[in-house]
Amino acid sequence: MNVFVLCTGRCGSSTFIEACHHITNFTSAHESRSSLLGAERLAYPAQHIEADNRLSWLLGRLDATYGDTAFYVHLQRNHPDTAASFVKRYAGGIIKAYRGSGIIMGLPESTDPMAVALDYCNTVDSNIRAFLKDKTHRMDVHLETARADFQDFCERVGAVVDLPAALREFDTRHNASAR
Repeated sequence: MNVFVLCTGRCGSSTFIEACHHITNFTSAHESRSSLLGAERLAYPAQHIEADNRLSWLLGRLDATYGDTAFYVHLQRNHPDTAASFVKRYAGGIIKAYRGSGIIMGLPESTDPMAVALDYCNTVDSNIRAFLKDKTHRMDVHLETARADFQDFCERVGAVVDLPAALREFDTRHNASAR
């Protein structure tokens, strides 16, 4: 079984994967195939857990490739904190693609960065919820309750895990934005 962690980004996906590194019957990675095209982009090995916020823009292809055979995690963090983290990285990454000449074309540079980041969060989370509406193997994980949610996740996917070590990963801020 494959596991896909779908998210906005800036919501604990790196930390979630660090915790997954303590699972012995799955491999796990963060954005491991994000530079690939075509079928190679979604050619994950079996028994693999992948977190990649860009998958939210590839949901049709993810459905065609894995459908209801995979397990899906919708990883979430409260939108104001997520958006604030994106604002700290406003000049690059996916938020730049969203607001630049990519998704929201012609957006004035004077637009409030927090408004843009909140719009991005709402858009991506809506896309993920729509994708997951007919999936039977799924769960929500919230960064704010990640320790308890991760334990539930491990049980649901049958993970062989060093749980104390995995849970300690949630005590460290992995890939945190500069303050």
